[in-house]
Order: sequence, then structure tokens, then C-alpha cells
Amino acid sequence: MDNEESSPQPGPRRQRRLAAKYRRRRTFVAVAAVLIIGAPVTIAVAVHNLGANISSSPLRAHGGDVPEKLTDETNVLIIGSDTRDLASAKDASEDLGTGEGANSGAASGQGFGSAEGARSDAMILAHVAADGGRIDAVQIPRDTIMDIPACDDTGHGASAATHGMINSALNAGPACSVSAAEELTGVRVDHFINVDFDGFSAIVDALDGINVDLDEPLNDPKANLDLPAGHQTIGGEDALALARTRHAVGDGSDISRMGNQQMVMEAIIDRAKSGQVLTRPDRLYGFLDAVTSTIGVDDELDSMRALASLATTVASVPEDDITFEIMPWTPAPEDPNRVVKSAEADAVFTAIIDDEPITDIVG
Repeated sequence: MDNEESSPQPGPRRQRRLAAKYRRRRTFVAVAAVLIIGAPVTIAVAVHNLGANISSSPLRAHGGDVPEKLTDETNVLIIGSDTRDLASAKDASEDLGTGEGANSGAASGQGFGSAEGARSDAMILAHVAADGGRIDAVQIPRDTIMDIPACDDTGHGASAATHGMINSALNAGPACSVSAAEELTGVRVDHFINVDFDGFSAIVDALDGINVDLDEPLNDPKANLDLPAGHQTIGGEDALALARTRHAVGDGSDISRMGNQQMVMEAIIDRAKSGQVLTRPDRLYGFLDAVTSTIGVDDELDSMRALASLATTVASVPEDDITFEIMPWTPAPEDPNRVVKSAEADAVFTAIIDDEPITDIVG
């Protein structure tokens, strides 16, 4: 919004290249399964302790109409939250100073700027087909401009209807993000999973780090990021900085950093599924403990049984049947540094509503 710096977007040709690159990386949505399923034996032994970690809140922030559901599909809104009322917010604000570039908010990598509350650094609408054989996931750019509906107080304060970036809806809680996503897409959301990026660092550290391979050195002082090129194992703070940085990649846009976010998530999945974790009960429990302490879910997912059931469904989908796309967009008429959904995006969301593959639209 006004307290967040512009994040210039790539042109149409650049967007197509990025979309093609990300289409090949279909594992981002699978992080939801890894984050909530772990290993059945560990869940069976420690279900009480792990279940007690999970926080929940209402799915809906109002009693009004919600989009109609036409089939038995499951739609999950996965939110990566950039919480600004933590200690790191103050530190980052001091690091950035108070000049023109200080109020960058979620756009500026790890820096929080001066905004209060929370913003969604990542928002993914994951559609599990009614037959359980396909997942279509659409990442919604945080810079998407829209009319955000009013939200009742679900524990984060009520909010009035406003016109602004979709990522600001989270300031009134996950239920308001759900309302905004439903307003934007017309898709009825059945569940949400909110992953706090500050807890994200603890997840990586519980795995004793993750392995990444960088094509070039990445440096972004605003994100406290300074990594060399090549294969390396990084800890939680560096993983968080890598996922957040805009200034060290591409043209500095929100869309250009999505590749790093997916790379980090893929590395977490690979590490969590490795023998170094699955055959080490202490390490596996530490990972699951960090995960369940980090995520927030809607009321219907507030149990290990419900989470494991959803995760089992997600994990059973073959990788070739998981499609990941960035929401088709066009520059916002009022601000070329922001985006609005395009006509193609409407076609994608209509396909999801009808439980049809989105590859028929964007493939």
C-alpha cells in the first residue's frame, strides 16, 4: 500500500519466461504435505504433543455469501505470512533507516519497514481435484491490486473494505485473506494453512540446514543475505533471507523472487524426505515440532488427524499431475508497479471452479 515501495514488474516477454521456468518447478505446493504429514510413525507416537502446538482461527471473517461449490474438490489457501509485530521487525526497521526506501514492507526481502501488523509474502491457491488425482496451484502475486472486502473481527481486529494490495488483507487475519482470495478468484476456499516466515527459519534449523545450488552469488544487505555461488548448505536465517530477497534477483520484482521461494521449499522437501531425517526420530520430531509450532490453520484442520488426512491426499498425487502457475496478470492501470489479474486469470479460476485442469488454459 502507500507504505510499501514500488516493486517494478517484468514485461510480458519476461513474464512468459519466468512462468515457463516456474512451471517446471511443481513442488512448491507439495511443501504443504511435507509440513503437515511428516512420518506416520512419529505422528502416532507424538500426536498429542504435536497437536497441542497447532494454532487455529475461523475460516470466514463474515457471515455473508461465499462462492458456490460445484464439485467435491478441495481448495486450500496457503499463506506465507510476513509478521511485523515480532522483534525482528524493529531490528529490520532500524537497519533500513527512515529514508525513502525504508518503508518497503514485505517487498524488501527480510526488511519489514515501518508497517505494522502482517502481510502475506506468498499466497497460493491449491486446488485438489474431486477425484484426488490432480493438483492445480496458482500463486497470487502479493502486489495484486483489488477491492478487498470488509472483515469481521476474528481475533485480529475488524477491517473496512478497501482498495489495495491483496497482501494487506492478512493484517486482519487469515480469514480476511480467505475473503480477499475468494473475492479475487471466485473460488470457494475450504481451508487455509498459514506459515509464519519467522518460524520458517526454525524449520530449516530443525533439519540441520538445507542444500541449495546458486548459479551466481547473491547479496542483499536489506535481507541480510550474502551467499556465494555453487552448492552449499545453509541454515535457517540464510534460507529465510533467500526466500525473501527481491533486490538480489532478476529485476527486483516480487514475481522474479518467486523462483527462489520455490527453490527453498523444494530443498526443504528433499531434506525432510531424506534418510538423514526419516531415520532419525529425534531430528524428525524436532522438524515436526518446529512445523506445528509455525503453522496456523482453520478450525476444521485443527487436529493432527485432519492435517494428516489432507496431507495424505496431497502426497498421493503424482508429481506429473501437479501443475504450478503464477496468476496471469497485467500492470495495474493506476500504478504500473502493481498488477491486476488478466482475462486469462479469470479463465484459470473458472477452470478451477469447474474442476477442470488449468493446463487447458495455460499449458
